[in-house]
Amino acid sequence: MTEVGGEEVRSEKPVTYIKAISLRNYSDIEKIKEELKMGNVLIIKITPLAIKNIKEVKNAIDELKAYSQLINGDIARLGEERIVMTPPSIKIWRGKLPS
Repeated sequence: MTEVGGEEVRSEKPVTYIKAISLRNYSDIEKIKEELKMGNVLIIKITPLAIKNIKEVKNAIDELKAYSQLINGDIARLGEERIVMTPPSIKIWRGKLPS
């Protein structure tokens, strides 16, 4: 709680959203970076760009991996069609569940 004008007011943390985004064009990378800067978790469907140009998808993923490392975020593949990216405050668990 914080005091404002003699009254105690709750200070709330910024909300983190989980957002699904399609990577349709290489230029969508800037939108993805902005969402990560805002602290959001992204599930990115890469199929729309892959249908157009597989080389651009590879370049886009390389750039997103580099950006993720730069901001100390995290990135992982979710099957063939999606990747997940997280801001620095959230890490992706890569362990296995016990059988």
